[in-house]
Amino acid sequence: MSETNPICVALDTPDIDRARALARQLKPHVGYMKIGMEFFYAHGNRGYEAVAAEGLPIFLDLKLHDIPNTVAEGMRSLMRLQPSPAIINLHASGGMAMMQAAAKAVGGRAKLIAVTLLTSLSNDDIWAAGFNAKLDTGAHAAVLAKLAKAAGLDGVVCSSHDLAGIRAATGPEFLTVVPGIRPAEGASHDQKRIATPKSAMAAGAHILVIGRAITGAVDPAVAAQKILDELRHG
Repeated sequence: MSETNPICVALDTPDIDRARALARQLKPHVGYMKIGMEFFYAHGNRGYEAVAAEGLPIFLDLKLHDIPNTVAEGMRSLMRLQPSPAIINLHASGGMAMMQAAAKAVGGRAKLIAVTLLTSLSNDDIWAAGFNAKLDTGAHAAVLAKLAKAAGLDGVVCSSHDLAGIRAATGPEFLTVVPGIRPAEGASHDQKRIATPKSAMAAGAHILVIGRAITGAVDPAVAAQKILDELRHG
């Protein structure tokens, strides 16, 4: 795990050449590369291994969610990638048995983390979906994080807005990977619960997932280094 650089850049593109070029360009400036559904579904193992060959740890963000056996077999397949992911995830809402089966399948070869609530969801969104209307997003995220820890997972994906409750429920060592990160001047795009890099780190984030603010910049390397310098030096 990268202890000195918490930036995980999201390579959310279906273009394999662009993904490889970004990985090569950003390698000196970020700690991790995130490969998500858009890229992995387009290129599969070949695309994953092309990006991973650039040398940075990979967060494979596929958010598995199915019955326990299916998720466990999916994890076994994904752990055969070369090199294997540093971080891989699933949805905490799949429940205890699913998360335990996944943890057994991964066997400690990667950090296994659970998505609590997507950063695109507001209170109204989760209540419309049938979540307990007496609890807000932060309370639900804390419940799911506590469940993930009890299942033997290494951490969670969560909004920075939910960090305080998750920290209280799971302790300071439980890994927190935080998307929805935007520099102060950045646009929110399709995410509702966002934060600046400095505010998320101050709230207790371990890893910051940053996509378009870096990859959409005129010079992605300069954009990434600017964020890193602000984190390190203020």
